[in-house]
Amino acid sequence: MDKFMQAAIEEAKLGLAEGGIPIGSVLVHKGKIIGRGHNKRVQTGSPTLHGEMDALENAGRQSASVYRESVIYTTLSPCSMCTGAILLYGIPKVVIGENESFMGEEQLLKSRGVEIDMVDSDECKQLMRDFMAEKPELWNEDIGE
Repeated sequence: MDKFMQAAIEEAKLGLAEGGIPIGSVLVHKGKIIGRGHNKRVQTGSPTLHGEMDALENAGRQSASVYRESVIYTTLSPCSMCTGAILLYGIPKVVIGENESFMGEEQLLKSRGVEIDMVDSDECKQLMRDFMAEKPELWNEDIGE
């Protein structure tokens, strides 16, 4: 597996170890991780700190050209909010660990010219399967059901 997806998975595991939801993300610019993060809704009480949002936040302010040359890796298909941020900043490529647990806005991303690379990672699927079985109420809260 690609080292950047592995870094996103490590972020997901860190989030799980903190008592949160195991979704991780890294923002990569020219072959270097410039931001990494994981879902911190539980840990911080934040309604918006999903993995992708945390990675963007931790990357700090970047110029538009940096975003347009970056790739965001995420262990789970991006939700509407994270998709909006990807589109807002013009990130041209998203590498997704899996979309069986949750199908995000991949069609919207594709329709706006964003390249999607689906890894279909068994490790990402297992992380989410185990989490959803152990904490279904928390998962349902996070996805708005």
